[in-house]
Amino acid sequence: MRSVICENWGPVESLRCGELPPPVPGPGEILIDVKATGVNFADSILIAGNYQTKPDLPFSPGLETAGVVAACGDGAARFKIGDRVMALLPYGGFAEQAVTAETDAFAMPDGMNFEEAGAFPVSYLSSDVAIRWQARLAEGETMLVLGAAGGVGLTAVEIGKAMGARVIAGASSVEKLAVAKEHGADEIINYRTENLKDRVMALTDGKGVDVVYDPIGGDLFDSALSSTGWGGRYLVIGFVGGIQKIAANRILVKHRAVLGSSLRYFRWHAPEKLQASADALLKWYDQGLVRPQVTHTMPFDQAIDAIRLLTDRKAHGKIVLVP
Repeated sequence: MRSVICENWGPVESLRCGELPPPVPGPGEILIDVKATGVNFADSILIAGNYQTKPDLPFSPGLETAGVVAACGDGAARFKIGDRVMALLPYGGFAEQAVTAETDAFAMPDGMNFEEAGAFPVSYLSSDVAIRWQARLAEGETMLVLGAAGGVGLTAVEIGKAMGARVIAGASSVEKLAVAKEHGADEIINYRTENLKDRVMALTDGKGVDVVYDPIGGDLFDSALSSTGWGGRYLVIGFVGGIQKIAANRILVKHRAVLGSSLRYFRWHAPEKLQASADALLKWYDQGLVRPQVTHTMPFDQAIDAIRLLTDRKAHGKIVLVP
């Protein structure tokens, strides 16, 4: 089975294309013939050996995929051979076949192609569970989205609008902000050329925002937290720009909440909430309210370049790999 292989923990440049034994579905699992697999920042963390879990070496990265069911393990009855599915994976998506629990797979809508489906599960579900269940975003509230043209940022813009919120998109270039605007952002902020806090306060009449969606961290965190109003909720989604430290007094005095959200833990601890998020997202897809922005479709042998586009923050939207 042709695969992108990680043989040792380290930089993405250590990956190579080669052959791995095809996986076999166990009880409650399905085997998927891979058609397209999304690339995520977490893939670089997994390859480096710094992810929450470590697969046995050698293995193939890839935390989501889309394809056709090729086999079902004992007791797996949600899908049948030939069904088009998209799925969350523990790893293994950068290969011609992948195995996952049937509870982590979702039927593809009729109008969705494999590239869109391969880009859908991680980014949309990560954003929805965070915004819906952690931040509890309500209709009429205001949400600031950092990294608003990135793979997860764009999904947050769309989800915020679908929930009836006012969305302020922050990004580092005019081109990225234009993409966020196309996906529904009400207001835009170029935090490379503008003062983030001052601009947010001007847009909210000094009140600040109700929710901050932050997949960046690092230097942006301080200004974004200061932009959060009384009773605001700050969502920590990722650390592309570095891991921040939080002074507890800044949470207390404004009655703020800082909330972490990791998709993998919803899969383990709140699968019913995960399924509810998936149902809402697929309904919005059918209504045209959410639409994956796939900006790069690349073959397996360009996996290193694909991951580097993300880690160097040179891409907007999603990148997918195809066999």
